[in-house]
Formats: sequence, structure tokens, C-alpha cells
Amino acid sequence: MTETGLQPEAIDLDPPAVAPERDLFSKFDPLIAEREALLASGVRDPFAIVMDEVRSPTEAVIKGRETILLGTYNYMGMTFDPDVIAAGKEALEKFGSGTNGSRMLNGTFRDHVDAEEALKEFYGARHAMVFSTGYQANLGIISTIAGRGEYIILDADSHASIYDGCKMGDAEVVRFRHNSVEDLDKRLGRLPKEPGKLVVLEGVYSMLGDVAPLKEMVAVAKKHGAMVLSDEAHSMGFYGPNGRGVYEDQGLEADVDFIIGTFSKSVGTVGGFCVSNHPKFEVMRLACRPYIFTASLPPSVVATAATSIRKLMHAHNKRQHLWENARKLHGGLTAMGFKLGTAEPESAIIAVILDDQTQAVAMWQALLENGVYVNMARPPATPAGMFLLRCSLCAEHTTEQLNRVLALFGEAGRATGAIG
Repeated sequence: MTETGLQPEAIDLDPPAVAPERDLFSKFDPLIAEREALLASGVRDPFAIVMDEVRSPTEAVIKGRETILLGTYNYMGMTFDPDVIAAGKEALEKFGSGTNGSRMLNGTFRDHVDAEEALKEFYGARHAMVFSTGYQANLGIISTIAGRGEYIILDADSHASIYDGCKMGDAEVVRFRHNSVEDLDKRLGRLPKEPGKLVVLEGVYSMLGDVAPLKEMVAVAKKHGAMVLSDEAHSMGFYGPNGRGVYEDQGLEADVDFIIGTFSKSVGTVGGFCVSNHPKFEVMRLACRPYIFTASLPPSVVATAATSIRKLMHAHNKRQHLWENARKLHGGLTAMGFKLGTAEPESAIIAVILDDQTQAVAMWQALLENGVYVNMARPPATPAGMFLLRCSLCAEHTTEQLNRVLALFGEAGRATGAIG
């Protein structure tokens, strides 16, 4: 009996066998239906690939088949570098497997500081701040720097982490047409002069592999009194004389206020960072919520990052070979008649644009079954409803591997009607 004298109703602890007709997951029904239709056609799930074994920066075993990796961001091939691996092992043995806390509390170890010192050396910067992911670096820095009553002006094709950083903050957000200097100038010119403004750009855009006209855009931003943040995640390591990114290649080191980057691409591990020469930058450690309220990276991770970053400072031969690989793949695919994301190889990303999802998935599967892994990308990740296969080159890809890749692209392209 209850206090009211009524018998309590029986409580059914087992979930219903069938989901309610309408619940919080109902909005995902179209996406679920699309995935089920795709799998019903007999193709494998492009977003559920499992690497059974990774043998090198360019080779893995997937479903028991030796596979050339052409769909990772391991641009400089640092994941198997002996010095990088040794640094991680040493830190793991000295400091254990994790930090159990945020950087603000007990989560700053020797190697976190060393990774930030390595970044300052690499970029020639006064300040460096390491985050647990590149996503969090954008989320934290963008949402913290620009506040209520201020403005963020960003490229319409910006990465999801940039958009999410804008959503997390209170600033007004203004978009301009992708890579359009004229539209950026026009949008900035319409804004009031007094409020603070942050223009957010990317050196290399990850879907098509195209490069921003940073020099012209930064000049426009400065004309209107705006600060500039450049995300160099997809250019660090191989762009510019020292591998710092597109902004270095275009001579803008004195003009860009904040550089965002990641460890999960050319550095070969995981984590994110921001470097800056702004004299007040260190206050970010006291104000940036994704930095303050996130557990810090394991010491073995930041130790590998620091070692890798210092080696990238002198990786001139690797940089040269990566560009040779980009020219070879881009030229070979162009000669076969594929439609590519850029007219010339502008980065280590080569995007093959297909007619629709059916063709893209069919080509993706044909390549995978013959031992080549690439990324299949579709809306909303891609701009303007594009379906594409995104190839990410590595400095460790050999000529023999790329010859095989080109031969298999030719076979798959002819079989699916992507080329004649």
C-alpha cells in the first residue's frame, strides 16, 4: 500500500519490443531509411570500415584483404616513425596510461608542456595551447574569442567544428561565398565599425582539396579592422618552406592572429592546438570552456606529438615526395577523364566527383574489393550536394602503389560509367 492507501501500479521495467510511433528518434527516420536502402542494394556500409591490422602509413588489412590506404589524413606518414613510437612508449611507462583530469587541475604533465614548446618552435610563435582534439580547438577558441555584440565572418564551406564553435558562442555570425574575396569585402563593409570582428578561414578545404586565397582575404580583413583565424589542419607539415601551412606559403605569418591545427593529420596522433603571438593569448586558459572542462590527452599521445612536430621541421624530402605523389595521382586521374575537385593539384587531397550516390558507392566498393580504401563523402559533409571519392595522399606512398591505384580507378570508373 502507498501513503494514499492506493495500490501502486505495476512498473514494467522491460522496454517495448517496438519503438513508439513518435519519439525523439523519429526525426532520424529519413536517414535510417536511406541507410537501409543503401545496404539493401548489396553494398557494404561505407561508414563502418574496420581496420583489422595496420601495417604501415599506407597499408592495412581490411576483411582479410591487403589494402592500400588512400583515405586517411596521414599526410606525412608519421604514425610508424620509430622515434615517435619510442617517445610514446617511454611516456607510457613513466606516466601511465592517462591523466585523470583537465589541464586546469591535475592534467598537465611534462609532455603537455613539451608539446606546446614544440609547437612554439615549429611555428615561431610566442604562445601555444593544446586541446584534446582539433574539433575542440575550433570549438573552444572561436566560441571564446568572439562574444556577444561581436561578429564572426566565415567561409560558407567551413568545417563543421568551425560552425559548432560559432553556435557555442554568442557572437553574430556572417557567412560569405566560398573563397570569394569580393563577397568577404562586401559583408565586412556592411557591418558596424565599432564591434570586434573575427574572420575565420581555412588554408586547405578538406572536401575538394582547394586552397583559400588567404593573402587577398587577410588584406580585406585587416582593411576592415578584423582579426584573422586560419585553420591549417590540412596544410600543416607540407605547405610552406617550414611546413607551417598555406598562411606561411603566402607570406602571412605577421598578419594572421590565430592558427588552429590538429595532431590527427600530418603529426600522426590525436589532439588539437592553437598558436598565436597575441600578448594576451594566455588568458584563453582561464576562459575557454572546452579546454577547462575536458580531460587532458594521455602523456603518451602528447609525447608522440612533440617528437613528430620537431621531426616535421626538417622533413623537406617528405614534403617534396608528397607533392610528387599529388601531381602523379591528379595527373593520372585527369588523363583518364575523371572530374576532379581542382584543375591542378592544390593539396594532398584529390577529390573525384561522381554523378550521384549510387555511382559513388559502387565505385567505392569496387575499389575496396580490389584493395584500395578511399573515403566516400556525401551531403551534408560535401558542398552543393556533391557525391565524391576523396583521396588523401601520404608521403610514404610508393610509385608502385600509385600505379596500382590508378589502374584500379580506371577499371572501377569504366564499370560504373564514371569515365568512358
